[in-house]
Amino acid sequence: MTPGGLPLRDAFATPASKRRYVRRLFSTIADRYDLITVLLSFGLDRRWKRRVADHAAVAAGRRALDLACGTGDIALELVSRGASVVGLDITARMLELARLRGSDGGRVTALVQADMVALPFPDASFDVVTAGYGLRNVPELSAAVEEIARVLRPGGTFVSLDFDRPANPVVRAVYLAYLSVVGSALGWALHRDPDTYRYIPASIRRYPGARAVAQILRHAGFGDAHVVAVLGGLMAIHVARK
Repeated sequence: MTPGGLPLRDAFATPASKRRYVRRLFSTIADRYDLITVLLSFGLDRRWKRRVADHAAVAAGRRALDLACGTGDIALELVSRGASVVGLDITARMLELARLRGSDGGRVTALVQADMVALPFPDASFDVVTAGYGLRNVPELSAAVEEIARVLRPGGTFVSLDFDRPANPVVRAVYLAYLSVVGSALGWALHRDPDTYRYIPASIRRYPGARAVAQILRHAGFGDAHVVAVLGGLMAIHVARK
């Protein structure tokens, strides 16, 4: 039995099982989350998140929502650029860690525990919405994108950073094998459970890929949605304008 509360092979059986698995998994790994993102990104994670903030192009007086905010990297970067920021995550421990980090200086306006498919905000509440490693983890991707479009004001911008699913089958196989091997080693070293970080390649296998996500964004009403390749296309930043 994994930290997600059920075998990894069953985590994706239904939207409900994925939601349950993700909730428990991220509660388990929250205190190791920053370390893991650094290790799996070859130390580039913070640089990529600064690029997210660059594309968001926030300024003083702009209101931003950072989804799947985790320990607060993107949210605090947006705060440092003058935005009023709300951070949202499904995991209470992640929000606790984000709150502790904010106590050192810049603060987000609010930290909210909620699900991305049911955002507790009125229509057209934000100028910018961001997400770091969020879309791949939601159990109902189209529903989450529709919620993002709903809370964005007309002309607002959505920027998302996530793993991509390489189209080339050879590149994809090597990429997923690397993540499986490294994830297994880290899972055993940190949690005595090799399945803990095998969730990442498993989720990528079921992810439609960056270009398909751009199509979902357009279908939800984003007039301009494009993909910025990162790390040779192994990662991707989506930039979409409503």
